[in-house]
Amino acid sequence: MEYPLKLEKAIELTAKLPSVGKKSASRMILSMMKWTAAERESFAESIVELNNLKTCKHCGLYTEIDICSICNDEARQEQGVICVVESLTDLFAIEKSQEYKGTYHILGGVLNPLLGVGPEQLRIEQLEKRCQERKVNTLILAISPSVEGDATCSYLKSILPNIQIERIGFGVPMGGSLEYLDSMTISKALENRREFS
Repeated sequence: MEYPLKLEKAIELTAKLPSVGKKSASRMILSMMKWTAAERESFAESIVELNNLKTCKHCGLYTEIDICSICNDEARQEQGVICVVESLTDLFAIEKSQEYKGTYHILGGVLNPLLGVGPEQLRIEQLEKRCQERKVNTLILAISPSVEGDATCSYLKSILPNIQIERIGFGVPMGGSLEYLDSMTISKALENRREFS
């Protein structure tokens, strides 16, 4: 039996989400069919509203204004520290730990020449510019430990020789992803960071 066309389209689009296969998408959409029409409309409106989000000119975080609340916080700017992360989910994981009080910079991934990801595909140029324009004395590289992550850290150190570069360590497993770590592990990793060489 085939689903009606409208249901099939909703299932196909939902299946584009990470970790959601067609079977899970079908369950989600069929579950939504039990909602009231007003609830479905509200959900649809919230998705459409995502079109009005911008990315912060400084760090790359999603925001409703040009510069996000973290980058607008003078106390955080005065720290002179930028925590460099691969993705938005990594930023949220670190914020949740409540250990870090500086600003962030989202790279958008790591260097991976095999997949065609070079410095031009990441937000590295923006990071260089921020370091030149602001009083940045330390970069904390909160990049997942992997071959690509290590290469990215080495590249950043080579292009920013006048800035102290540290890398989080303790409690982060090789090949692990920050977004899946608990707050205490991230807190300890930030606490026990070391100078990157």
